[in-house]
Amino acid sequence: MIPHGVEIFVGLEPIDLRWGFERLAGVVEERLGRQTRSGALFVFFGKRRTALKVLFYDGTGLCLFYKRLDAGGFQVPRGLEEGATHLAVEEHVLEELLDGLRVEAPTRGPRPH
Repeated sequence: MIPHGVEIFVGLEPIDLRWGFERLAGVVEERLGRQTRSGALFVFFGKRRTALKVLFYDGTGLCLFYKRLDAGGFQVPRGLEEGATHLAVEEHVLEELLDGLRVEAPTRGPRPH
């Protein structure tokens, strides 16, 4: 169900899962500094991390997906830069997150000289 080739951003600060389209679109633009209608997927966790929402613009309108795990909680990547508000991830990382698996923050390779 994840569109291939899209950017995926995971918000690291918990949100109130009662928030809908407009409030989440505001979070995308204010906290993450991204355009809501860019075609990227934006993932947000609730405070207890047992549920999440994904906001996505499909070209005709905003889509909002909600997932709650039957047991356990979503594992937010660790080892991030201090003060980070979001994390860009690959498709396979999002799939692992949605399955409730623990994922690690991507490590940065050596910078080219």
